[in-house]
Amino acid sequence: MPLVTSTEMFKKAYEGGYAIGAFNVNNMEIIQGITEAAKEVNAPLILQVSAGARKYANHTYLMKLVEAAEIETGLPICLHLDHGDSFELCKSCIDGGFTSVMIDGSHFPFEENIRLTKQVVEYAHAHGVVVEGELGRLAGVEDDVNVSEEDSSYTRPEEVEEFVSKTGVDSLAIAIGTSHGAFKFKGEPKLRFDILEEIAKRLPGFPIVLHGASSVIPEFVDKINKFGGNMPGAKGVPEEMLRKAARSAVCKINIDSDLRLAMTGTIREYFTLHPEHFDPRQYLRPAREAIKELVKNKIINVLGCDGKA
Repeated sequence: MPLVTSTEMFKKAYEGGYAIGAFNVNNMEIIQGITEAAKEVNAPLILQVSAGARKYANHTYLMKLVEAAEIETGLPICLHLDHGDSFELCKSCIDGGFTSVMIDGSHFPFEENIRLTKQVVEYAHAHGVVVEGELGRLAGVEDDVNVSEEDSSYTRPEEVEEFVSKTGVDSLAIAIGTSHGAFKFKGEPKLRFDILEEIAKRLPGFPIVLHGASSVIPEFVDKINKFGGNMPGAKGVPEEMLRKAARSAVCKINIDSDLRLAMTGTIREYFTLHPEHFDPRQYLRPAREAIKELVKNKIINVLGCDGKA
């Protein structure tokens, strides 16, 4: 099956009251773990690549790995650029075979965000590619995205209709209290579902995206801390909040930090228990398996998209 856009995925997700998992990928083992999990539970997938991951792994290598995943699974897979920061980057990914791109103009003034997003939309739509835009700014650090608490801002519901109508975007990432990275909350986790509900009223049937939605699973944080790491206070979005979002207008939930934590925690544990081993296959195999089990749990117990491929 060739790569697909997210259009049909989002339509079914909105109508069915579930969300599609958008999992960030960097290498072969991560792609294998994610796609093997999705195949076992028959779930549609969005594999997304940040600008940093594309630089690290090389565009051609990533495309071939995703092509291999398509052949092995037969699943509908959408390949998405996460947090594209320029027209040139989005154009390069569109020309290179991506079926979805995000243009993140949220750091610009409202009118400039509209201008840039519309420019990307016009090029993408002419090439059969869909576009995600963003209003509001999430705090946190992830690859090339670095936003301080002071510079973060919630999405303003009164802006969403104008933004969507003037840009023609296919989905909209909003800020309701999630953040990038593994340190999302200093106090009690809280998401602004009132903002989400107001946006859903203003954009009926329109797919909403939630970034920074890793749960920072304690099991893997504990492994990292136990086996030489130092991550005190790491705290993510409770899974019950994500389930609530998935049942609403949120059709795409981004997960990255949880994958990194699962891989790193498992490898740290393996090195500690087996210091004599040096074959990468020995420590990457359990890391891949940890990602697979993590993704299966997300699909079944959080996103609700199992059986929807």
